[in-house]
Amino acid sequence: MKKFQDLKLNANILKAIEELKYLTPTPIQEQAIPVILQDHDIRGSAQTGTGKTAAYILPTLQKLLTPPLQRAVGPRALILVPTRELAIQVAAEAAKYCKYLSKMNTVCIYGGVPYPVQNRQLSRPYDILVATPGRLIDHLERQRINLSQVEVLILDEADRMLDMGFIEPVEHIAAATPNTRQTLLFSATMKGNVIKLSKKLLKNPIEISVAHEHEKHEHIEQRLYYVDDLHHKQRMLSHILDDPSINQAIVFTSTKRYADTLVDDLADAGYDVAALHGDMDQRQRTRTIKRLKDGHIRFLVATDVAARGIDIQTITHVVNFDLPPSAEDYVHRIGRTGRAGANGIALSFAAHHDRHLVVRIEQFTGQKFVPHTIVGMEPKNKPRPASPSRKMAHKRKGEANGAKRRGYYSRAR
Repeated sequence: MKKFQDLKLNANILKAIEELKYLTPTPIQEQAIPVILQDHDIRGSAQTGTGKTAAYILPTLQKLLTPPLQRAVGPRALILVPTRELAIQVAAEAAKYCKYLSKMNTVCIYGGVPYPVQNRQLSRPYDILVATPGRLIDHLERQRINLSQVEVLILDEADRMLDMGFIEPVEHIAAATPNTRQTLLFSATMKGNVIKLSKKLLKNPIEISVAHEHEKHEHIEQRLYYVDDLHHKQRMLSHILDDPSINQAIVFTSTKRYADTLVDDLADAGYDVAALHGDMDQRQRTRTIKRLKDGHIRFLVATDVAARGIDIQTITHVVNFDLPPSAEDYVHRIGRTGRAGANGIALSFAAHHDRHLVVRIEQFTGQKFVPHTIVGMEPKNKPRPASPSRKMAHKRKGEANGAKRRGYYSRAR
């Protein structure tokens, strides 16, 4: 097994990662770092929690240690990410790795922060820019950022960016960088628009894949509980959260409104809980995540805004109070636990109208759910597995099911 010293990284970079107790590179780091140092473009398939961020930041820092041919007037490395939470996380990681690199500075920009604050940061010399596409486009249009000196363009979680409708902004941003740049694209899934985008932006890329979908999350125990109605689901959640083996847990709901409702109910019952969703301003979201990291919050109720942006190793459990409509989002939700090889537990509730979602997740992950029950809270009617004909029926009745779920939640309080 290789050590970080074998990857020919600068001594000051090695000193920083040694302090972080990084002993040996993860598979994605071992494969990607040498290729990046050889100036190849990369199309990488890697899940969050695999050490992907260090896999692209460490060699990028190594490359930036070589002085530019001319004085840079903007970033030399640009990292595009889909969400504010991930931008903050990536910038924090970069700062750790830069600890012993003098004058190597990182700026992080994203929506929800006043422009004057970010303008002050951008007015000082910096080498690495971490940004969400929308806010970066705003700064480009205001001519606050010049991307003509970008040497390395990194697209992290490209699939999520495209799912959020950022394909045109990403292409616009890439067009503002030099054709001579090195481009590194990382995505949890490699299909459809991600492949099309990579063909436009990458030159003879090296393919790197650390695992197939069905091989991921082997450290996470996945449990499925069938439920009859919302009251049944709430009773089961309370029972689960009473488990003393839970260190910290994230509970995912499908709507922002119900996340707040559930937090109110749990807080009234005495649970140490907070919400995280898109209706909160950036200051509130940042404060909530910090409180979670500091251990001041035991349970976080979140929508999918948090599914790919939280990297906290003390999260032992994830609860899908509502199953997500996308199997990919399920994978990313449960990936909030079992971080860095630790063990985790993911529990999911499924009602009668969720049968097709269960099948979709099983097909995507290649794993069959084994239904679990809680003594005294067994469902009255266990749904039968959805057949192809039933899937079509679900599609035809989508609006009716949506209306049913809205009523389902309206009776919550």
